[in-house]
Amino acid sequence: MELETETIPRKRKGAPTSALATEPDLEDAEPKAKKARLSSILFAENHVVTHKQLCELLKYAVLGKSTVPEPSWCQLLHQNHLNNVVVFILKGMSQLHFYRFYLEFRFLRKAFRHKFSLPPPMSSFLFDIIGLQKKKSARGFPRTIKGSPNCENFILTKFNASITDNSPLFGLNCEMCLTSKGRELTRISLVAEGGHCIVDELVKPDFKILDSFTSFSGITEKILNPVPTKLKDVQELLRQLLPPDAVLVGHFLDLDLRVIKMIHPYVIDTSLLYIGKQSRRFKLRFLAKVILGKDIQCPDKLGHDTIEDARTTLELVRYFLKYGPKKIAELNLEALASREELKAASQGPEKKGGPTKPPNMSVLECLDSMGQKLLFLTRDIDELSSSRNCLTIKCSSNKEVLEEARVEVPLFPFSIVQFSFEPFSPIFADEVKQSMKTKWTEMSTVYAGPFIKNCNIGPLKKMFKSMGPVQSVTLVLETFRPYFRVQYEVLEAAQLAIETMNGILVEGSYIRVHRPVTEFTLECDTLVHELEQDCENQGTIYVTGFGKTFKEHLLEQSSLFPGLEAMILPKDVKRRQQKNYCFLKFKSRDSAQVALEILKGKDWKLKGRHALTPMHLQTWLRDIYPEPVMPSGLRLVPPLLEKHIFQIAEENHPRIVAWRCNRKIEKLYHCLSPGTLCLILLPGTNNTFASHPGLGLMKIKEEEESDPPGLGV
Repeated sequence: MELETETIPRKRKGAPTSALATEPDLEDAEPKAKKARLSSILFAENHVVTHKQLCELLKYAVLGKSTVPEPSWCQLLHQNHLNNVVVFILKGMSQLHFYRFYLEFRFLRKAFRHKFSLPPPMSSFLFDIIGLQKKKSARGFPRTIKGSPNCENFILTKFNASITDNSPLFGLNCEMCLTSKGRELTRISLVAEGGHCIVDELVKPDFKILDSFTSFSGITEKILNPVPTKLKDVQELLRQLLPPDAVLVGHFLDLDLRVIKMIHPYVIDTSLLYIGKQSRRFKLRFLAKVILGKDIQCPDKLGHDTIEDARTTLELVRYFLKYGPKKIAELNLEALASREELKAASQGPEKKGGPTKPPNMSVLECLDSMGQKLLFLTRDIDELSSSRNCLTIKCSSNKEVLEEARVEVPLFPFSIVQFSFEPFSPIFADEVKQSMKTKWTEMSTVYAGPFIKNCNIGPLKKMFKSMGPVQSVTLVLETFRPYFRVQYEVLEAAQLAIETMNGILVEGSYIRVHRPVTEFTLECDTLVHELEQDCENQGTIYVTGFGKTFKEHLLEQSSLFPGLEAMILPKDVKRRQQKNYCFLKFKSRDSAQVALEILKGKDWKLKGRHALTPMHLQTWLRDIYPEPVMPSGLRLVPPLLEKHIFQIAEENHPRIVAWRCNRKIEKLYHCLSPGTLCLILLPGTNNTFASHPGLGLMKIKEEEESDPPGLGV
């Protein structure tokens, strides 16, 4: 299902086209004081924000548009009126946690209007978004062998021979993209020792591309569209081509082997072969220049040449084998690298009127340039290196993180508060995803009847469809009189059917319309009420029953609906047609209620109610796997599994953990000063069994928000 969004025009200068809607022009709202504000909706079709885009926002929040570019995915108005930035990281949690324990995250869903997905973390999440480095440990040549951690689902090459001095070398180089499931392969090149390229293939990722990394790879999503080759084809080809005693050569080879998901025990990584002091690893372009005297990866070319890079790694290995480590030490790579960096810095021209800071600066470096320190509160700092402009406070528990944060956070302009939790076990995560899919299906299903035995089915189907898009209508054969099972596409349609059709007279019979009674729908009324109160749903209504011209008709009469900001129009992907329902986004719930009454009063034959499904939740439900991949012969029932866990360790049950986490953030939030940009980040998880995308929530705390009773600071 695609979403088309029609933004209601406003008199506003410089509004980005990526935002669906914006706040009223604060510059015209004198004499009110300007306040930092976020755009009311982020963007239309893609709710996934990459770590790079998240970093863009944080740098802009620190420095402003005079020094760094504005974020490309959302709008932050009056950045200079921000007082603080606080980032809460819930390490070990993902979207799956948030939607599985939706009721427990009461404060987060009621306070934070802006939600967006994050891709699964592929490296250090803190480094990607802030620039906090991991400690570097001394490493030898990487050896990938059967049984290594995080490689249980990788494919083995056919290695069954010992290596000798005559074992053949093969240069391997890959390009990759970022998808909703992490990094995936887009191009692979394999070069034999003599320099002949034996494999050069474009590869189509299995999941939706979020970032093609075109500046590095030269590959675009358009180029990959017609490509038939998939990862499994590449794996099979390499198994056939590589001899049993092959030695793979590459630069940062561990990344290439992970992206092709293959295990091979005999490797040489040139980034480790020419390693510097304190485990510094040099770029391939630098090594090619100073060791081989050749220029590769030229800046005037779009993307890297994987064949050229693979050949270069082979040449570097041959050079090392010929001259040995003593010759490399005489070159003094550290001094040469420092000289190159100084030269590049002195030649970097600044654009007139543009940003004065390099766009690749980290948030930590931005703070340093402002003479400010980052506050970092966490339980897990053993793996992080120290930084001169970062005050790190290590705590013994999440409770201590909360206590320290309430004292220290108000004293710093930029803070990171990290709570750490155990992620779901792989089997439990699969069961949770399946139960969520089942729960939503049953909540969107109604039973209607009884009808007379010779009822006219055609008009009845039309009556059901008037509530919204129907996925299936099934005649129930186990009853004396006919009943129908109607599965709707959206929850709003099912709820509307219950509210408007239950108890009505149809062909001489008073019918009942209700949901199936199962373990998943026992507390459905509570969940529906809470969904209606979700901050993302405030001011949004669901409307169904209109024709093809409704969009134009509504836009022409938009003056009837004050406060209308946007129309969200779902499309049928297969038919490429607009569906006969939409969501209308208003500035406030009161404006939405007025519009709902006007729409029902008009002779437009429309039906509607307040929205129940946040757009972000719709996207997530559509993306989760309908069927989990389970080991053969193993079947687990979610309620029994949860009961089993609860009995073993009630205090550590995920539901209790989620409730306490929500409570901690609520307490901390009310300690923040007005004008604070607050981000809640559930980074997601990534392991050998499965990857789960993360979730972000954000808002700016306003002056009128007060501490609720019982939350004394």
